[in-house]
Amino acid sequence: MTSLTPDNTPMPPGEAFRILGIGASAGGLAPLEEFLAKIPPNSHMAYIVVQHLDPTHKALLPELLQRVTPMSVRQATHGMPIEPDCVYVIPPNTELSVVDGLLNLAKPMEPRGMRLPINVLLSSLARAQGDRAIGVVLSGMGADGTLGLQAIKTVGGLTAVQQPDTAQFDAMPKSAIAANCADIIAPPGDLPARILTCLAQAPSPAVSNGGSAEPATEPEPEPEPELESTPLQRIFRRLQERTRHDFSLYKHSTLHRRIERRMAIHEIATLNLYADFLEHNPQEIDLLFKEVLIGVTSFFRDAQVWVHLAESTLPELLARQNSEHHLRAWVVGCSTGEEAYSLAMIFMETLDTLPRPHDFTLQIFASDLSPDAIATARRGHYAADIGSNVSAERLARFFTVHGDGYQLNRDIRDLVLFAQQDVVLDPPFTRLDLISCRNLLIYFDQSLQRKLIPLFHYSLRAGGILLLGSSETVGRYAQLFSPIQSKLRLYQRQDNAQNRDIRLPVKSFPPLARIAKEIPVSPSNTSSHKHDNLQAAADQVLLQVYAPAAVVINEEGDIVYISGRTGKYLEPAAGKANWNFYAMVREGLRTPIASALRQTENQSEPAHLQGLQVQLPGGGTQHVDVTVQTLREPTALRDMKMIVFRDIAPAHADSADKNTSKTDPKQSRATELQQYQDEIQTLREENRASQEELQSANEELQSTNEELQSTNEELTTSKEEMQSMNEELQTINAEMQTKLDDLALAQSDMKNLLNSIEIAILFLDQNLNVRRYTERAAKIINIRESDVGRPLSDLTTTLLYPELNDDAHATLSTLEFSEKQILATDGRWFTVRIMPYRRLDNVIDGVVITLVDITATKELEQTLRKDLKS
Repeated sequence: MTSLTPDNTPMPPGEAFRILGIGASAGGLAPLEEFLAKIPPNSHMAYIVVQHLDPTHKALLPELLQRVTPMSVRQATHGMPIEPDCVYVIPPNTELSVVDGLLNLAKPMEPRGMRLPINVLLSSLARAQGDRAIGVVLSGMGADGTLGLQAIKTVGGLTAVQQPDTAQFDAMPKSAIAANCADIIAPPGDLPARILTCLAQAPSPAVSNGGSAEPATEPEPEPEPELESTPLQRIFRRLQERTRHDFSLYKHSTLHRRIERRMAIHEIATLNLYADFLEHNPQEIDLLFKEVLIGVTSFFRDAQVWVHLAESTLPELLARQNSEHHLRAWVVGCSTGEEAYSLAMIFMETLDTLPRPHDFTLQIFASDLSPDAIATARRGHYAADIGSNVSAERLARFFTVHGDGYQLNRDIRDLVLFAQQDVVLDPPFTRLDLISCRNLLIYFDQSLQRKLIPLFHYSLRAGGILLLGSSETVGRYAQLFSPIQSKLRLYQRQDNAQNRDIRLPVKSFPPLARIAKEIPVSPSNTSSHKHDNLQAAADQVLLQVYAPAAVVINEEGDIVYISGRTGKYLEPAAGKANWNFYAMVREGLRTPIASALRQTENQSEPAHLQGLQVQLPGGGTQHVDVTVQTLREPTALRDMKMIVFRDIAPAHADSADKNTSKTDPKQSRATELQQYQDEIQTLREENRASQEELQSANEELQSTNEELQSTNEELTTSKEEMQSMNEELQTINAEMQTKLDDLALAQSDMKNLLNSIEIAILFLDQNLNVRRYTERAAKIINIRESDVGRPLSDLTTTLLYPELNDDAHATLSTLEFSEKQILATDGRWFTVRIMPYRRLDNVIDGVVITLVDITATKELEQTLRKDLKS
């Protein structure tokens, strides 16, 4: 049977359909009806609705929703298969999830008021459907649904939220929007069309493989798209300019999928239009960056790997540490920290198996590109659904229940140091015993993978362990790593590896030219280069012979380009080769040119220096005119400075000398002296300005230092106050625990006392509802456990006492005792005493009814009366 996709095109048989989860709470019925009414009957998707329901009443939601949609609306049952074009509604007092394509119902573990069924459903969809999952959050109070949408967004699924100003209760939509996990925000009636449009524009993802959203590596190198596409280059360039990270070596199929997903959300048809959109919307660059960095992780993923680490790998590493008892590990691409913390927990469990005493310690470095993921990992707080991956023993030992989830204990968090790092761009961690890089290489192309494997070899100590993902291998670098368990992708570093073709990606690290003044000179063979083009050869000769000598320097003063013969004006300084202009310029030119360079920093016009004298190497002097200009165009030369030297013709220099000789020598010397004095005055003013700037900077640093010192003292005080408060809270907690134990014991004593005296007693609250009763009372008044909370007037008794309820009301109103002798239907007599229930704080909080059997007394009284009469 062929189904139809949202654009009404036939869908191939066997194509997996999507499942859309909808969560709503207070005020959610109307938006649910609007949403379902706009869905076409042939959307080829299944819809699961979770609404916060009263657990004690039968739900009418399926019948109400069936009125607005032609699709079949069913109440979910455990194990029910999911079919397309059907709506499934959660039943009351249950949690609904998707497991292996079936609906799974479970009783809520949390008390009423603390349940988050929407998070449960959406998180299960993320696990089951991966990047095919769709989550929608509508009107409601609280924050239920936010964690579920985050889980779907993490695996690359689609998320939608009702526009808050259209919701009767906007807390749930606002919570999801504030967490940055909403791809689409619109009124409920517009959401279906927006979702279907996104699905129609997005590329068709592969069928989910067991809920994993990870792309599998292919045995053959995937053909990379041509990077001649200008829009793709522009997108990469925008990402690199804003984030400093270069994604051009990532697998283009993955990048295309993420880019096209953002295009679908904004309804942009082409890459060229999306590149234009990025240029005018920097915020979208940040969102695309987060989209590209979406990671999939969980605690103890691939359980067999962790079992082998605990039973074999870590014990062997610890056994090899004879002199140094400190292990170092690096988790590359740690995402939100689950894998790093899993390694820390395994290490702690391994230490428990060692004979005591021992002093082994572990330091785990966990790095990732995403700052949001690092922030989440540092908090160490995870949702309640981690119980599916973490055993109950580990939850009890390493976690503390906190809010609606679990908080990792401090001793585990202290083992892990998180850092935002680019494994390609930034220097690696070194002297490591273990590197875990799981399911990261699959996102890189093979050229980048070939750079990272040697990097890991360099970072590990002798005999170190490398752990890769299930779809990754060391490739052609088998001489660097030997397999420990090939199936588990565990490798050991080989120390005798020698291969001249293996090089570290040092070009990725910050270049030396950025931080050093001494520029290495690379050999050039331009002199031997033969120009085949006549025009290029002629231009080269003209530049060398007739163009004035010139140099181009960067902001640090390093020479980056030389044109013409500059030997008259520049000479290498003695010592180590140094291509800095200030070190090479000859005497007589250094001071005026340096002043001109400072002058042109903030102006576009060039500075002209005329008639400068420079001492020639062979003796004599040369008059030269110098032009200094800051370059603005082209972009490659922006903010660099060009210095042009023009020799003054000898005839002009001779005439100038003759004119000078005709003048008075004293006047000439005075002019020269005035020139020197002007230069000295300029230098003094510049020196004074520099001193003032340094003084100002020094004062600012002193002020900042004082502020930091004050802040440090305040933080120290706050820390001490928090420590004191923590100790007080621990004391109070211990006292409260003791009181709870005493109260529980007193309650047990009270119950045994009441049952042992064999007196029927009934406790009623202020509304005369049943609060508690003894076992003998249940034999006189028809009452059982389920009747606790019911009013006295609803109960039947064996007593011939119709005024019982009225007398109880009278006692509660007047606080006067009531005592009567009442006959029962079975012939027994009881003394019924009604008295107020007085609490320890002297507050009347109900009544107490005691029933004492006086049948024997009545029979004796009747016998005595008969005897007296006879």
